[in-house]
Amino acid sequence: MDREMISRLAHADHPVNSPLDDESVRRLLHRTVDRGDERVLDLGCGEAAWLLRTLAAHPDVTAEGVDKSAQALAKARKEATGLGVGRRLVLHHQDAAEFASPHPFDAVLSVGATHAFGGLLPTLDAARRHLVPGGRVLVGDAYWECEPTAAARETLGEYEDLATTMDRVVAHGWTPVSGHISTRQELDDFEWCYTGALATWALDHPEDPDSAEVLAAASTHRSQWLHGYRDSFGFVTLVLRRTFE
Repeated sequence: MDREMISRLAHADHPVNSPLDDESVRRLLHRTVDRGDERVLDLGCGEAAWLLRTLAAHPDVTAEGVDKSAQALAKARKEATGLGVGRRLVLHHQDAAEFASPHPFDAVLSVGATHAFGGLLPTLDAARRHLVPGGRVLVGDAYWECEPTAAARETLGEYEDLATTMDRVVAHGWTPVSGHISTRQELDDFEWCYTGALATWALDHPEDPDSAEVLAAASTHRSQWLHGYRDSFGFVTLVLRRTFE
């Protein structure tokens, strides 16, 4: 089974592809889309969960999402139709880092997708290119809560601690106007959903030729989490505005 399909199975039971619960998502969206008539862009939208929630809550909002996964976008279109918001959603099948639009957006989202741009600051640079003056960016990324093990760095990559992360964002010309630090429960729920969804699929499809591979993927991820990065991994989601336009 290819990596994209494993990822889709793993995220089937969680509200968004990041360690945030429903209330946290609602509150962050409220801080980002507060007028109710914004034009919203999601760079690396996946199945467009953030956009679908925004469109369902605000009948005058229009939205566009960008992602390189055709399967994820197909699911997003189907869900948008079921919610009755499909006519206000445009989805682009391409690399988010290469997306260009003839018009700017009031809000730009990119939560858990900074890898598509090469890190947090390049993600903010990409968002800025699409943002109207005074607009808001909703961005989510990892940080280290404490010094990680070598295994944690190897699994997840290079991050800074929270204070350094914030210092870098501010020095890059952005001011936080709201934010959320994922709680231990949110972080653990995300991992249990990830590994549990994979394990459930594998156990429910014992005759499938990919069953053993998917079960092994669940076991490997669970081991990396519990033995590697659980005690050091954190996730912060920020609502930002440009400090100087």
